[in-house]
Amino acid sequence: MNDRAAEDAVTPSAPRRGRHPHRRRRIVIGAILGFVVIAVAVFMVVLNRDTSRPVKVSEAIKKFHSSTSTTSGRADVLRPRPGVYEYTGSGTDHISTPPKTQDEGPQMPATVTLGSAGCWTFRIDYSTNHWQTWNYCSRDGELLEMGGQSFQRWDFVAFTVNTTSTFACDPPAVTIKPEMVAGETWTQTCTGTSTSITGTATTSGRYEFLGTEKIRVGDRTVNTTHFRQRRTMSGSQSGNQVSELWFGPDGLPIRNRRNISVDSSSPLGTITYTENANFSLTSLIPHT
Repeated sequence: MNDRAAEDAVTPSAPRRGRHPHRRRRIVIGAILGFVVIAVAVFMVVLNRDTSRPVKVSEAIKKFHSSTSTTSGRADVLRPRPGVYEYTGSGTDHISTPPKTQDEGPQMPATVTLGSAGCWTFRIDYSTNHWQTWNYCSRDGELLEMGGQSFQRWDFVAFTVNTTSTFACDPPAVTIKPEMVAGETWTQTCTGTSTSITGTATTSGRYEFLGTEKIRVGDRTVNTTHFRQRRTMSGSQSGNQVSELWFGPDGLPIRNRRNISVDSSSPLGTITYTENANFSLTSLIPHT
């Protein structure tokens, strides 16, 4: 054996370039996939962050002072005193595509402003991204729902969507009437539009008087009228709503529990909105 052959026999050969190309390729692909997974996870966390917060009572009072209708008219039967009332509650607003959830409460200030001809508006701020109003009128011993609005803001990181839905009830939807009997029912129908949806939607369904109930609000006991509202939505949007409502002698909402599911068409397919929430009055004395 010559010297070169002997050297080769005792010295391990140096690794050859390109000996394991598939292994390196798998490592690179694995690293890329890992980065993509992390990036998607971070994006989903950012996407699903809840940018809403409870509205402060002081913020609602400031808005109340800027209203031009707060001093019009006076409180009367089925027409509460104007001002900002304190409510607490909880709940969630959820959309299916892209999936996102926002919280309601726990602090939910509500504002009563008075209009003319026995009419008034109740606005409750579920959060900084969601508020709702009901327009009522007191006429001949009845409380009538004339319509209202609902506003929501959704933050999708790259863009924000603001939606305002406006509903009108014509004829007015009877909400409270004299000499009701427990178990008595009647129909309510309203129509509306949304700034994010083309067309008109109609909500209609049975409204049932369940009876009277005493509810503790702060240090006082309030005699309330208790109702169950079932509405089906059709037209530009479809869905169902089931709510339970309690009103005080002056028509002020004392409690509200609701379950809502609405489908809307979009370029991404059908988007389902769900809302499961509640609120309760904590003080009968409004801030003015």
